[in-house]
Amino acid sequence: MAPERVTFGGRLLPAALIAPQLLIVGLFFYWPAVQAVWQSFQMQDAFGLSTEFVWFENYRALFTDPGYYQALVTTLVFAIAVAGLSLGFALLLAAMADREIRGAGIYRTLLIWPYAVAPAVAGVLFGFLFQPGLGLIARGLNQIGIPWNPLLDGNHAMILVVMAAAWKQVSYNFLFFLAGLQAIPASVIEAAAIDGAGPARRFWTIVFPLLSPTTFFLMVVNVVYAFCETFGVIDVLTHGGPGRATQTLVYKVYQDGRIGADLGGSAAQSVVLMAIVIGLTAIQFRYVEKRVAY
Repeated sequence: MAPERVTFGGRLLPAALIAPQLLIVGLFFYWPAVQAVWQSFQMQDAFGLSTEFVWFENYRALFTDPGYYQALVTTLVFAIAVAGLSLGFALLLAAMADREIRGAGIYRTLLIWPYAVAPAVAGVLFGFLFQPGLGLIARGLNQIGIPWNPLLDGNHAMILVVMAAAWKQVSYNFLFFLAGLQAIPASVIEAAAIDGAGPARRFWTIVFPLLSPTTFFLMVVNVVYAFCETFGVIDVLTHGGPGRATQTLVYKVYQDGRIGADLGGSAAQSVVLMAIVIGLTAIQFRYVEKRVAY
């Protein structure tokens, strides 16, 4: 017996159902994107009173700026570190939470809570913990002989923003990994155990390959997150410093546009950033997805 199909009597109801979503996407994504592209070809004063169409002058200045390439390298290092740390830690937590233990539901709920924390709030929390003079963790590090000062050391500052950004994203990754683990048939794991495979071998040869679709999805999401959604963490913790050590592309857009009043140049940077993210996503779908077993 063929499954029943839901059909609509006219075109008005389907259009009404998708209209709110289309309106939101168009108003808050496509329209600002079009405005940014148009503004990237213009040069204007800080007050927007006069504009001049300069064609590709903003892009030429951008690609001849050594500071932009430094921010690009910083962003790549930052994105790889954040994605790797958040994915690895979330997978570990999901594997532990998937076990049959007393109070597992409470542990899972507590692990999900950090996702509700805003990026700026996450930055404030880590700022308090790792503040060189008063931070609890920073004082502990100094007491055991590990000097810690993200205000002066660029490597320390990068480690700090990576930890804060990764901590913020762990809960999101945990949700999907846990759902993926619970979707794996128990009979497959039991059959491998009967064949003599140990826990580690079962995980890496059976469980992890079956999680590859989830891992691929989260890899794409985490790269986009690291490139575009970590502004609040960086702004609260380091302001891109010290010495531009934590100045990522998205933060450079803000610094040049809001602080430097170079609206055309910052618009060009936002367009290039969008192109980079789209390109990285396309590369992942083109090459990484081949290793995914659906």
